[in-house]
Amino acid sequence: MVSNETILKLIAQQEQYIIDCRRHIHGLAELSGQEFKTKAFILEQVNALGLPYEEVPTTGLIVKLDTGRPGKVVALRADIDALPVPENPDNLAGPRVCHSEHEGFCHACGHDGHTSMLLGAMRVLTQLRDELTGTILFCFEEGEETNCGIKTMMAALEKYPVDTCWGIHIYAGLEQGKISVDAGPRMAGCVWLKVRFKGKGGHGSRPDMAHNPLFCGVTFLDNLGVAYGQQLTAGETVTKGITTFHCGEASNVIAETAEIGGTLRFFNTAEGLKAYDIFKNVARNAAAIHGCEVEFPAEASPLPALVNDKGYATLAAQAIGDILPGAVAPCEPWYASETFAHYSDKYPGVFAFLGLKNEAAGFGAPHHNEKFDFSEDILKTGATATVRYVVELLGK
Repeated sequence: MVSNETILKLIAQQEQYIIDCRRHIHGLAELSGQEFKTKAFILEQVNALGLPYEEVPTTGLIVKLDTGRPGKVVALRADIDALPVPENPDNLAGPRVCHSEHEGFCHACGHDGHTSMLLGAMRVLTQLRDELTGTILFCFEEGEETNCGIKTMMAALEKYPVDTCWGIHIYAGLEQGKISVDAGPRMAGCVWLKVRFKGKGGHGSRPDMAHNPLFCGVTFLDNLGVAYGQQLTAGETVTKGITTFHCGEASNVIAETAEIGGTLRFFNTAEGLKAYDIFKNVARNAAAIHGCEVEFPAEASPLPALVNDKGYATLAAQAIGDILPGAVAPCEPWYASETFAHYSDKYPGVFAFLGLKNEAAGFGAPHHNEKFDFSEDILKTGATATVRYVVELLGK
């Protein structure tokens, strides 16, 4: 078995490389499905190691490290896209160390860190190839923020007999340098909500001659809250985030349509799908009351809840605690959603939270915020955890 001392030494040798990768990727900051420069940079690193790879449409990659010895197949994942969020030149305490080169969008969720940690881990694990068994798949996923890359990535992984998966998310809700690998639900599942009520427009002076979709939408929202309170299972959390209600433009014109949107978040996927069925049923009944038609445009596939496997989570906690004493810490589940849920739904595995919170030093702004930032010191923690966990699974 590879010793902790060896892993720590190899990570220390790669720390500046990981930081440099983070700064370069942070500068590129490309939106979901458009990560062409980011992909090219990753390929430069892969080709330097001589590892085979598969391109996953449009900008995703699967890099393969085959030890030549039988053993588990482990999929390690990092997301590579940025967000349409203008970057503030300062974090919570002062100037940030690196900046997006593209005005109007930036890495405001830590994906630059995820990718750089996986690149560093890839270098170290390549050096350790002779001490490992099985196969490692390094999955660089495009478009996590919009879910545009998950279907092609999961389809590409079908050809590999994946035994387990691993991923990391840098997290503002956990103290800097801590890492959580708790078993059970970790991130919420999600259903995207959109309903359109089509009524009959008219002049504002004669509401009796119209079927006002605005009142249909109001009735729908009133009854939705009652239905959820009475029909969802007690003890099962489903949050209803209604965020948009669009109807009409002029005060003397009754509009033809009203459109309402939002999301449902849940840690029990079955309960979340039940909530969506209630959503649609209440909408149909509200439409019938007001003489409107109802549509559910552009229905998206639900994202399941992200659940860590108990056995692998226990193994990860022991392995990481062994090499980073005191780093493993519990953490409440996060209500945001993640495409890694599709990996963990199919392959048992672990999704770790890597803490960044240190507000005095400027780190702790929420994700998707213009001041989101993290200390680059945490990158070696994430890379170390990744390598140590793989060694635990694949070490001779």
